[in-house]
Amino acid sequence: MRMIPRKEYPRPQFVRTEWLNLNGEWEFEIDHSVSGKARRLYEKEHLEGKIIVPFCPESKLSGVEFTDFMNCVWYRREVELPKSWIQDIQGKGERVNLHFGAVDYCTTVYVNGKEVGVHKGGYSSFTMDITEYIETEKDNVITVCAEDDVRSGKQPGGKQSAEHGSFGCFYTRVTGIWQTVWLEKVPKNHIRSIRIYPDIENTRVRIHADTVGGGTLTAKASYEGIPMGEASVKVIDGTTDVMLDLKEKHLWELGEGRLYDLTLTFGDDYVVSYFGLRNVRMDGLKFLLNGESAFQRLVLDQGYYPDGIYTAPTEEEMIRDIEISLAAGFNGARLHEKAFEPRFLYHCDRLGYMVWGEHANWNLNTSDYQAYESFIPEWIEIVERDFNHPSIVAWCPLNETWNFKGKQQVDSLVETVYTVTKLMDQTRPCVDSSGNYHVKTDIFDLHDYDQNPETFRERYDAFLKEDFLDVDYNILANDRVPGRQVYRGEPVCISEYGGIKWDADGGMESWGYGNAPKSKEEFLERYKALTEALLNNEKIFGFCYTQLYDVEQEKNGLYTYGREPKFDMEIIKQINMAKAAIEK
Repeated sequence: MRMIPRKEYPRPQFVRTEWLNLNGEWEFEIDHSVSGKARRLYEKEHLEGKIIVPFCPESKLSGVEFTDFMNCVWYRREVELPKSWIQDIQGKGERVNLHFGAVDYCTTVYVNGKEVGVHKGGYSSFTMDITEYIETEKDNVITVCAEDDVRSGKQPGGKQSAEHGSFGCFYTRVTGIWQTVWLEKVPKNHIRSIRIYPDIENTRVRIHADTVGGGTLTAKASYEGIPMGEASVKVIDGTTDVMLDLKEKHLWELGEGRLYDLTLTFGDDYVVSYFGLRNVRMDGLKFLLNGESAFQRLVLDQGYYPDGIYTAPTEEEMIRDIEISLAAGFNGARLHEKAFEPRFLYHCDRLGYMVWGEHANWNLNTSDYQAYESFIPEWIEIVERDFNHPSIVAWCPLNETWNFKGKQQVDSLVETVYTVTKLMDQTRPCVDSSGNYHVKTDIFDLHDYDQNPETFRERYDAFLKEDFLDVDYNILANDRVPGRQVYRGEPVCISEYGGIKWDADGGMESWGYGNAPKSKEEFLERYKALTEALLNNEKIFGFCYTQLYDVEQEKNGLYTYGREPKFDMEIIKQINMAKAAIEK
């Protein structure tokens, strides 16, 4: 029997019962010369090695642990389908979809030696209908080719190192499959996707559904097992809206997910989902959750794991990351330079933990129009996939758009990314380019790693008392470019600060921001002073501390890379949870 790691259903907001998890052992081969297509590896009876999916080949858990550059990798696996699936395909015209949570970067999929399709994007999910390529009940061969070039400047790579090894705040690369692969049978007429729009004022939700074929679409909501409402509409083919009134109002709030269960029926198709009843908006300088000011006490979470790199070894370890953040007094996170998997977002949803949804734009040449040809389509896929998660309270497509080899970002393209995001979702604020360089944004956030609490506080006191915001101050003190971005009165968040280096192991090769404190007492004093400077400023609606845990050589986490606390977290929690001036 095959071992199945990460065996939980990977898409908790759109669950069907008839599915097959394809995680586990696959055949694997590194194609350094990127000649595998010419050599017709998709027809080969066996590949040279083995790998454990969904862990990337750079990781220990994959069984490969090859950390040098891989320009191309291949996967192969034979799959036996249930006999009932074949009968339903032949008798009812049902379909079989092949799903990939994420594959980095350009993926070509073959079934039984025939090309099914190509997908570009290392962080978004994608689906291919393979019904016409299935030959028999047994021994259907799925072959995957993943090409990856993080050094090209044409693809988002996040914190993946473009040098041979990890350095500074760049870490081990990720190539190929890094999220769950699965098969799913769907009826001929089925629901393709849904969007859920909460309406707390009228205690209802609007469900926008995209369907294949016609029929009656029925939506039923319940809360803790108690029916809350039901509605049905006739569908010809395409899109439709269902307005579902709820008998009781249970708001999604910080620390209280209060999720409603939702079922959708469309002919023979049956989908299980959920939603949270809440709204978010900016009002003046405040962030409002359900109409009330809520200070964002965020922490930077980069989603790295010692043994799995981008992929959590178990679901429990994903949950633990949220729990240790809550234990430190944070109420949310910036999910940084990586689109996190839907299963992680589900746990944010149920725990009432707010997050910023972000893309992995580093390694992308933001001065080149061609780079956006890959970035924007993938960002659209990410927003579409994650739209229904109540935990996501802001979108952040770009982060720190530094000059790329001396060339500045194309401002019109940054604005285009903002505009595309707002066209897709008008229910959340959007940060165009976190920290720098802002062009058009709903939130003006800054990154400030000043380790001197006095000068740090003075800078934001000037904003409080004199209405002057030093927008040119950033991570590199010698990289001040006056006029590169202009503050126009938007709400303000210090979305990266601190980064105080503390190496619990005392290693000499560790990296962090500025001068490290000489003792834990000095660390806590600095942490308290920096944090209070933001909490006590009534013009600042939130902060994000860098960071939750160490990642490889970057040793500025509150926890170690292994998630062990470095300090008394009760002290950190008390500092973080103090009443913010903007909440009073």
